Amino acid sequence: MARERILGIDASRTTLAQPTGVERYARAVVRALIPLAEAEGVRLRLYFRDPPPPGLFPRSPWVEHRILPFPRLWTHLRLSGEMLRHPPAALFVPAHVIPLYHPPSAVTVHDLGYRYFPRTHPLFQRLYLDLSTRWSATVARVVFADSQATMMDLVRFYRIRPEKIVVAYPGYDPPPIPTDPEPILRRFGIQRPYVISVGTIHPRKNFSLILRIIARRMAGGWAGQVVIVGRPGWPDPVFERLRRDPIWSGRLILTGYVDDESRGALLSQAEAFLLPSLYEGFGFPVLEAQACGVPVLCTPNGSLREVAGEGALLLPPDDPDPWVEALDRLARDPGFRAELIARGHANRKRFSWEACARTIWGSLREWLGPP
Repeated sequence: MARERILGIDASRTTLAQPTGVERYARAVVRALIPLAEAEGVRLRLYFRDPPPPGLFPRSPWVEHRILPFPRLWTHLRLSGEMLRHPPAALFVPAHVIPLYHPPSAVTVHDLGYRYFPRTHPLFQRLYLDLSTRWSATVARVVFADSQATMMDLVRFYRIRPEKIVVAYPGYDPPPIPTDPEPILRRFGIQRPYVISVGTIHPRKNFSLILRIIARRMAGGWAGQVVIVGRPGWPDPVFERLRRDPIWSGRLILTGYVDDESRGALLSQAEAFLLPSLYEGFGFPVLEAQACGVPVLCTPNGSLREVAGEGALLLPPDDPDPWVEALDRLARDPGFRAELIARGHANRKRFSWEACARTIWGSLREWLGPP
């Protein structure tokens, strides 16, 4: 008797109350896979550690939720046990690690930044990331990579066979822009003009370069603010030292984590979006900024050259002068600014969750057997 066509998905990372890039990816990919599975008569079995909030995923007779509460080592103990007792035909892990016991499995690898900047991660976290990524990429039948850069890193660091890796560019969700953004700006004490960046405060985000850039603009007479949207992460001593300078009193706004509407409001009103990262696995904020009609300036590091395309100015991560010159030109040349914004809009249309899901589904469906 043929095994029922069931695709299991580790959805444990979709229930976080404050999702960031990887968690948003998991939510969006699962949503986009549901109609593809329905169309081919494949059941999706979603595994959760915590009960999902109502409406997280569309209701469908083809989608089953299995809630598997467990305090620690959920993946390798509880999910492994479920795979042993009630195995699906295949398992997809979009945002975590493949369990020790597993059916034919696929995993998405988002980021190998810890290999480039090991000192920016606590020792235990770095060892866990290294071991879990190596394990998942080795035992998976297919590894989905967010970018060509991540694919090459998998080959370089873990000797994964290139033919086993499929690049599936993520999509993005344009943050909603409120009709009246003023109340949101006032809530954070933000006044125009300002430049903005989005991301967890972490040394590899290189936010200290933004302070060096804007300090030079301020010395030249620019009277604006720097807005950084994101929760605190690993301490960045250089950024912390620079921001203690009195010149940043009232000029540097750290909003912490914000909801989608607030992020859309803050992006849409900015003079420019800056992302001077030393490494990015993908770089969702670049596409969000382009969708909000903001000129984007970023480094070419990691996947950013692929993601930003022709819709951003690519600048070095260690020299503030080209950034100052680019911002000054954007301020004095409306045509140049409009052209960069238009190129950003054209670029972000290359990415969609539907296209990402179709690429992933094309690999997974081969293991599920005929209808």
